[in-house]
Order: sequence, then structure tokens, then C-alpha cells
Amino acid sequence: MQRASRATSPIKGEEERDLSFSASFPFMGEVARRVFLRRDGGGVGPRVARAPAVFALATLIGLASGAAAGPRVYSLDQCADQYVLALSPRDDIVGLSKRATKGDSHLRARVGALPLRRATSESVLAAAPAVVVRWWGGDDRLLADLRRRGARVVAIDDAADFPGVRGNIRRVAAALGRRAAGERLIARMDARLAAARGAWGGVGALYLTSGGDTAGGDTLIDAMLRAAGLSNLTPGRGFHSLSLERLILDPPTALVLGFFDAAVDAFQHWSLGRRAPLARLAAQRAIVSLPAAVLACPAWFAADGALTIARAPRRVRQAI
Repeated sequence: MQRASRATSPIKGEEERDLSFSASFPFMGEVARRVFLRRDGGGVGPRVARAPAVFALATLIGLASGAAAGPRVYSLDQCADQYVLALSPRDDIVGLSKRATKGDSHLRARVGALPLRRATSESVLAAAPAVVVRWWGGDDRLLADLRRRGARVVAIDDAADFPGVRGNIRRVAAALGRRAAGERLIARMDARLAAARGAWGGVGALYLTSGGDTAGGDTLIDAMLRAAGLSNLTPGRGFHSLSLERLILDPPTALVLGFFDAAVDAFQHWSLGRRAPLARLAAQRAIVSLPAAVLACPAWFAADGALTIARAPRRVRQAI
């Protein structure tokens, strides 16, 4: 969603690395994308010289089968996975990212037996997609290669508000020939925003991630807080690092926690298990803890997060 520039702490194990990465980039930006391009193999594959022939052959096979009613679609990253899973018929999906089943994937339960593939030229071209959806996945050479071969590349924007999310949904839905499905998704999102509207009556709140970051204006987090009737206490725009000492000495009226999932929190610098003063503050002031699966992509389920905030117990208001 918005740009973030802080690196994640080094940890062991693929699953821990993935979850820790999401927590350290609360709505990942260009730096995050570059990190993942290096790690997940977003560059050109070793046998890319054979890609045109492979692409042509796979395209002919796909056309001959005639099984899929819509365009063959390939997702290049975890955020694009959510849009593809929500909008495309399963028979049209020829590839999801390797992160589609990870803990920060909102629709991971829908993946099932769908193919998980890498964002490499060899893998993508072999699947012969007509439409490729991406947020940050794939490098410039891969994208240029796809366009030369006639594939449509659809980009998900770093939406900083809900109108931006609506634009993302409509763009992907149109490319997939699923405009009606897109409008249903938007209607679902808008219904949740309507249900959340004004719930907290302007109470001041601070957003805090397990990586020690907060979010000011021009972020989807800010839009979520405001949608639930909270006033964002973080000054300025974008994401910033917090001082734990200052936070303890001058605590906010309410805390909204993000990325403190059990699987994520254990590997973060600001883990509640490692910071007793923070754990006490969270126990006193936190009104809700939003999981990575709600926060890791600029999508319609940000409205679910806003509604969760809106429905949080009002104990903080009376306690302060």
C-alpha cells in the first residue's frame, strides 16, 4: 500500500521469514518488493531463451482445450493472489504465488490444489496466461517479456484510501471479464464501512506494529482508523518508527495493534513476549489487534479491519 523502508530482522525458516517480512512492512512498498524479487526469484529464469517456444506451445494447448470460459490468469505475488482468488473462476487460474498459502494471505483457505508458481519468466511463460496480476511481483524484464507476447499485465496500486481500493477491484475485475463480481466485492466492502462509520466518536488512537512502526496520514491504516470513528494520533504522513520509551511515558488514549499474530510476534523486535512494559501498555490501552492477513495487502478486507475496530470493546474509553 504505502511506501515502507525498514528492513526486517533476520530470522530462520521460510515461514518465519515470510510472516516477519509482512510485519516489518505494514503495507509493503518499493523496497519490500526489491527484497522479495531477490529472494523469491523474480528475475529471468536460466532457460529463458526457450521461453517464446514454450509460451507459444502452451498457448496453443490452452486454446485447443477450450475448457476455461475466461482468460487464463497468473498472479505474481501474495496481494495479487487475493484479487485473483476472489474474482477469477478457479478453472481460469493457471498460477498463484508461492506465498498464497502463507499466514498473511487472507484467502489462503481457498487455494486448495491450485498451482503455486514462482515469478520467473520460465514459470510464467510456460503457463501461457492471458492476464497477469501483480502488486510488487516480477521484475521489469519479465513484465516486458509478457507484454511482448501479448499478455495483459494488470497492476494493483498502493491504495491509501478506500476509493483507491475500489479502483483496484474494478481494474482487476475488468481485465478478468468479471465486472459484476467486482461490484459485488465493492458492495460488500462498502456495507462494512457503513456499519463501522463513526463508531468511536473521535477518540484518539495510535497504530502500532510488532516491528515498532506507526502510520500517519496518506495510509490505508489511517483510512481504517477514520472509518471506525477514531482520530489518528500519529502526526505527518506515511509510516514512522516509534520510540518505546516515549510511548510508555506518554501513552495514547487507545492502541490499535497490527501484525502481533502469534506466528509473527515471536520474531519481532517489539514482541509483547520480549517487552514487559509494552505488554502492560497493550493490556491497558489496546482496543484490538489486527492480523497480518487483514493488513498485508491494499484490498477490500481492510474494511473488515475497520469494522473489527468499530466493534471493539469500549473499556479503554472508561478506563482513561
